[in-house]
Amino acid sequence: MSLLTKCLVASAALVIVAYLAVIALLYFNQNKFIYYPTGRSSEVPSFVMHRDDANIVVSTDSIQGTQAILYFGGNAEDVSQSVRQLSSAFPGKAIYAMHYRSYGGSTGSPSERALISDGLALYDAIATHHPNITLVGRSLGSGIAIQIAAKKPAEKLILVTPYNSILELAQSQFKLFPVQWILRDTFESWRYAPKIRVPTTLYVASHDQVIPNQSSYALARAFPPGIARVVTLQNTDHNSISASPDYLK
Repeated sequence: MSLLTKCLVASAALVIVAYLAVIALLYFNQNKFIYYPTGRSSEVPSFVMHRDDANIVVSTDSIQGTQAILYFGGNAEDVSQSVRQLSSAFPGKAIYAMHYRSYGGSTGSPSERALISDGLALYDAIATHHPNITLVGRSLGSGIAIQIAAKKPAEKLILVTPYNSILELAQSQFKLFPVQWILRDTFESWRYAPKIRVPTTLYVASHDQVIPNQSSYALARAFPPGIARVVTLQNTDHNSISASPDYLK
């Protein structure tokens, strides 16, 4: 084997090792790309829902009545900060905002399976007092809300800056890697949209720098005819959409 051939083989081996190292890095650190745990405002009332493997904190504006909002926030959101705005947008309805595992005092480690399980448990807990529940999910939380709406009766479904699939978003960012074999939490909302039978509104930010508009519009097309409507809020981005005067109208 010539010196040149040996150098080429060695270089190829180094490239392969580096490529596999990046794959391993992505695999073992993937939660850090999806979940960004936050704290919780102590000024907002809350309670703890006890699960077998975790304690889930729920911020609330609890009032009497049959109607409630069950809210699932973004991946870096302190949902307690959204309670006041939700109360203003939905007067006369009780508000329940779930802090994901490791967020806002909740224990445990977040995963798609765990968050869906927690959301279903919270739904069951509040449905005994508020049988008419509107599900609201923002960004990451849109993937939780839609899965619960596919499994539980809801009055309405509201999705803010929703995505078609986290897997698709990851594939677009890491095109050189086999993301479909690496990613555990795929949040494929398009799989659940055809099962939805309640009025659904998708709020899309016109200049969303996190969730491409085409991802939100693709999800909208996955719903049965006449179920979903899309409201694109002009001059807003992923974070500023909630400041729009037409938000949640």
